Amino acid sequence: MGTPKPRILPWLVSQLDLGQLEGVAWVNESRTRFRIPWKHGLRQDAQEEDFRIFQAWAEATGAYVPGRDKPDLPTWKRNFRSALNRKDGLCLAEDRSKDPHDPHKIYEFVNSGVGDFSQPDTSPDTNGGGSTSDTQENILDELLGNMVLAPLPDPGPPSLAVAPEPCPQPLRSPSLDNPTPFPNLEPSENPLKRLLVLGEEWEFEVTAFYRGRQVFQQTISCPEGLRLVGSEVRDRRLPGWPITLPDPGISLTDRGVMSYVRHVLSSLGGGLALRRAGQWLWAQRLGHCHTYWAVSEELLNSGHGPDGEVPKDKEGGVFDLRPFIVDLITFTEGSGRSPRYALWFCVGESWPQDQPWTKRLVMVKVVPTCLRALVEIARVGGASSLENTVDLHISNSHPLSLTSDQYKAYLQDLVEDMDFQGPGET
Repeated sequence: MGTPKPRILPWLVSQLDLGQLEGVAWVNESRTRFRIPWKHGLRQDAQEEDFRIFQAWAEATGAYVPGRDKPDLPTWKRNFRSALNRKDGLCLAEDRSKDPHDPHKIYEFVNSGVGDFSQPDTSPDTNGGGSTSDTQENILDELLGNMVLAPLPDPGPPSLAVAPEPCPQPLRSPSLDNPTPFPNLEPSENPLKRLLVLGEEWEFEVTAFYRGRQVFQQTISCPEGLRLVGSEVRDRRLPGWPITLPDPGISLTDRGVMSYVRHVLSSLGGGLALRRAGQWLWAQRLGHCHTYWAVSEELLNSGHGPDGEVPKDKEGGVFDLRPFIVDLITFTEGSGRSPRYALWFCVGESWPQDQPWTKRLVMVKVVPTCLRALVEIARVGGASSLENTVDLHISNSHPLSLTSDQYKAYLQDLVEDMDFQGPGET
């Protein structure tokens, strides 16, 4: 028989009774409510003592052995929260994690209070080393850990991969009839975390405009990202799947404008590459054509300047998912505007800051359809209002049916998973 693995609730009650972990304490005499420190790892005043409870649980389960394993605070915290979320007899009573002076959460035992936790979990330690999968209770945690709860990669964008063969087929909508199987999530697990899974394919809607006229639209999903080109470029060493913008002679009649547009397209060279890594979208230009970008509304307003210029031959971040989710939470609460998610690229010319964008020769709009779906859920007050299901438009995702309260909780949970990532981390 291996070493028994503790259960989260009796273990937690014993820690509360001992009172040796700073900030971990009962908050009422009936011992039905308790507080857990919930300080974000990026705060300047964060100290090791603020995260003792997460480390203690990692040590108790054998997931972390001091001196043998590398400390991994983000994973400790996520696994601790995951273990609590799976307990029916426990609920989050107050979320004060945004308190500037004392960030914490208050949990409450429901039904019969703390209950009888005297019996230990006698499941054997099958690995003999105390891994996180040594009891049947935590098999799901390991499956989810492999997908979502594993340590985040090192900072900075990994190098772009070579485009695969054969090419992916353009998508108008993902198939809901035959979704790719993956381990089922318990109702308490957060389905929105799939947005951060490495290798998860986001779907992008790409629309091109020549002098304000829409000339092209295609929806594509490709794990290595996409690359906008002006002509067939079959160099397999270049990153992303090539999307060829159409010749202007197909839709334009002004010969002068056609000539200028063709010059811009020819200057794209290897193209404009865009891909996702973690919570970031990264872009780089592989030709001589200067390109400016901005995250804006569906229609660009006069006076809106660019957010930046796409760097040449190296990647630059053009979209961070975390501020979008934060704005989306505010929007769901009715106290903010709809978050922005459409990426606009002005190719070959300066940004149309003081002119209508329709005067520019080549403008391209790229919309991550999963973000548009999230905003639509917020607009109607929960996915359950949209004929019971909503699709996230990412690979391996199943239709969602959530209440408004569930949706808000999942969004907040997703933000916390990204709190430990600094600027540019993936």
